[in-house]
Amino acid sequence: MASALIAYLHYVAMISIAVILVVEYLACVPGIADSRIRKLARIDLLYMGAAVLALGTGAARVVWYGNGAAFYLHNPVFYIKLALFVAVGLMSIPPTLQYLRWLRSLASGAANVAADYQVLRARRYIVVEMILFAFIPLMATFMARGIGIQPVAQ
Repeated sequence: MASALIAYLHYVAMISIAVILVVEYLACVPGIADSRIRKLARIDLLYMGAAVLALGTGAARVVWYGNGAAFYLHNPVFYIKLALFVAVGLMSIPPTLQYLRWLRSLASGAANVAADYQVLRARRYIVVEMILFAFIPLMATFMARGIGIQPVAQ
């Protein structure tokens, strides 16, 4: 039962990340209003929560509930999947920092804090995140089909 629940939470986290990335992309538009910047920052916080849930449930699946650590740790596709997840996380840093700068400017009383070039730059990072993220389920599918499993030497 626990194994199924952890797998379910892992899938929910991954789907949530995909949805949140699309929502972030759609919300981060040139001419963004101050009120929308605050919402965008909250959406980004949800993104972090979903990423932490995905990482935690993924680790639980590797260690306790999945096919066993040997299945994952000896499969190069697992490392590609992990590298993609890390790359997506690293790509999320510049937009997050930009949102925080905008929030700081808003808190100091500034108006129209988001310049169009800043918004477009943040959107480019989000697009890269979405593209990289799209390959993570593909790697999971490969792993589930046994692609990448190294034959045991006898």
